[in-house]
Amino acid sequence: MITYNQTSKNLPQIISGTSIFLGAAKNPFLAPRGVWITGSKLIVADTGQNRIFIWNELPENIFGEPDLVLGQLQTVDTGRNSGGGVNASTLQYPSGIWSDGKVLIIADAWNHRVLIWHTFPIKSGQPADVVIGQPDFNHNLPNVKGIGNNPSDRSLNWPYGVCSDGNKLWIADTGNRRVLYFKQIPVHDFTAADDVIGKDQFTERDYESNDAVWPYSVRISKTGALSVTDTQYYRNLIWKDWKTAFVQKADVIIGQPDLESSGQNQYRSLPESNTMSWTYDSFFYKNGIILADTGNSRLLFFDNIPDTNAAEADNLIGHHTFQITSENANTRNGTDKQLYWPFSICISGNSMAVADTGNHRIILYELK
Repeated sequence: MITYNQTSKNLPQIISGTSIFLGAAKNPFLAPRGVWITGSKLIVADTGQNRIFIWNELPENIFGEPDLVLGQLQTVDTGRNSGGGVNASTLQYPSGIWSDGKVLIIADAWNHRVLIWHTFPIKSGQPADVVIGQPDFNHNLPNVKGIGNNPSDRSLNWPYGVCSDGNKLWIADTGNRRVLYFKQIPVHDFTAADDVIGKDQFTERDYESNDAVWPYSVRISKTGALSVTDTQYYRNLIWKDWKTAFVQKADVIIGQPDLESSGQNQYRSLPESNTMSWTYDSFFYKNGIILADTGNSRLLFFDNIPDTNAAEADNLIGHHTFQITSENANTRNGTDKQLYWPFSICISGNSMAVADTGNHRIILYELK
């Protein structure tokens, strides 16, 4: 069982303890941008070193040897596509993760594809079963034909986020400024998406402020709400019913007063409880939502999903007050209460994992 450090009054009351994890002692994390918990498994996208680490049990200490390494032909290698050509076993800047412990889905962002293992990997370097966004495992150009070409219902360009409910699949096709929807998790390579959010047609490339300008992450709540993190406009777009996202604009905006506004911290010199800067992820929790306000090096807690735009957060992690923006504000190297550009959030049961990217670590929080 994880040993959590006792928290202080500076953390929300919902947090009862924290634990810092740095990965393997001789092979630690470098700028991890994705984290996922499923059952007792911890899965980390060690993005800066182009690999996925998997622990079958949540780590109990600050260091721990992984049970599996994906993306590299040798477990200690770190190069893009394992220093060679792209194939079913390699990765280049992996980011978003989803798994139910049986299926594993990885957003292989800089290979412009999403990889799917329909049986959870049991050995290091295990090749993926299915590739989405490319005609086969040996191609990796954006939108299949390269930069400047229009997207299609089968192509991807910098996909950073993935989400599933175990049956359906959503992909944040970030570089194409859209979210792709699949009625079923694909079982064949190069499967066409069934629908698209943020565009009227699959071949559109232009964007406007009414839609997500740079959708980095997509999440679905247990009640069917949809959250799309729109990084470049410093906001989160919320649909109370994901099905309506195909035909209407977002119901609620977190971080901005309206769809036309795009100011970093709403053009303020310091953040407030209702502003954001370079937000990269969100995660639904109970009746509310938690946001990775990455540019402000903090997490924002909303006890309930807001009904109005630019709603004020109820609490935060990372700073003593809402008006602090700098990373590791109170200590040079950071502590369990300080964050430096958190990119990813995952909650499973009473455990919350955060990819504290700038501090090259994962922080595990115990939720009351």
